[in-house]
Amino acid sequence: MPGAHRVLLLAAFLLGACAPAAGPTSHASPSAPAGASAAPSPSPSPPAALTTASIFAPYAAHAAALRGIDPARVVSLVVTGDVIPARKVNQVMVSRNDFLWPFRAARSTLAGDVRLIDLEAPLFTGCPVSETGLTFCGDPRFVDGLTYAGVDVASLSNNHLTNYGAKGSSSTIKLLTDHGIRPAGLGLIAYLTVKNVRFAFLGFNGIGVHIDRAEMKRQIDLARPNADIVIVEFHWGKEYVLTPQSTGDVIAPDDPREIGHLAVDDGADLVIGNHPHAVQGVEIYRGHLITYAHGNFVFDQMWTPDPGQEDPRNGVVGHYAFVDGRLVDAWYQPIRIFDFGQPQLMGDAMSAAGLTPDGQAVLDRMKLSTQMIAGT
Repeated sequence: MPGAHRVLLLAAFLLGACAPAAGPTSHASPSAPAGASAAPSPSPSPPAALTTASIFAPYAAHAAALRGIDPARVVSLVVTGDVIPARKVNQVMVSRNDFLWPFRAARSTLAGDVRLIDLEAPLFTGCPVSETGLTFCGDPRFVDGLTYAGVDVASLSNNHLTNYGAKGSSSTIKLLTDHGIRPAGLGLIAYLTVKNVRFAFLGFNGIGVHIDRAEMKRQIDLARPNADIVIVEFHWGKEYVLTPQSTGDVIAPDDPREIGHLAVDDGADLVIGNHPHAVQGVEIYRGHLITYAHGNFVFDQMWTPDPGQEDPRNGVVGHYAFVDGRLVDAWYQPIRIFDFGQPQLMGDAMSAAGLTPDGQAVLDRMKLSTQMIAGT
């Protein structure tokens, strides 16, 4: 296909050997001679293992999990739900001439060392402004919103980024890289080193196609020697449902749980899911976290769901804390979308003020989903 060679060249450009992560410092405490300075006290240890109970614990437990640990040992990853700068979202931004608008109300919850989004529309000059349809694109000035939000990595493997073919995909990849945002997916592996911890981000689409299991393993194996933490994001699953499911047909042919487990078996350290336009639960599989769906983040689905459907106006922003290269804590900030594309916080999950009742209801549904996943 016309853009394939360019994508491969960009993939080669983004690949690079990174310095190994520095290991934790050892603090010995032998008896000191008289008058000598005492050896430094050991740093507090992070929690031994992440559990679903700890994920849904009150905010005070999350604050305590990292208390006293040297910030140089901690790397925070922030992950949003689906971001679609297309259709009504694009129309609102263009009419306002404000491409930062989608992020203005929820920017505070995006603070972190690394920020990952799922970008679900190509960005190119001449994108037609339309309020309807399923062929998505966005104005390239939306990249100013992404930089305002601090986005570091954008996953491109989904069912809409390629709506305008190789030309749209190549334009988006160049636009992102020109603005310091690393693209992942479409054959690209995004590498990023923070505080001597090497991250690799991969992306795979399972909407309208089967996820290529052999290619998934090949890319994880390719990334593994150059990364301390391999993060794989998937676009998968049936829409508007509380638990991860296949549609049983070509729309979403793969079972997200099967694919998520396989990714961990292949070497993924953290699995991130999106696409269902619903907040779904999490699972700890072989000691590794799988988050099945963060819901929507920047989206124009403002309709009221039918009975039995989850509300597409809700989403969560995932916060993942790594200490010495190990995931030790995760928590979720609920958001709700207003005005066809602007997410707003539903209280503050990490303060004494806490969440609004609606925000707590979102987390309660997410916890219920987690329990349902564990029971199957």
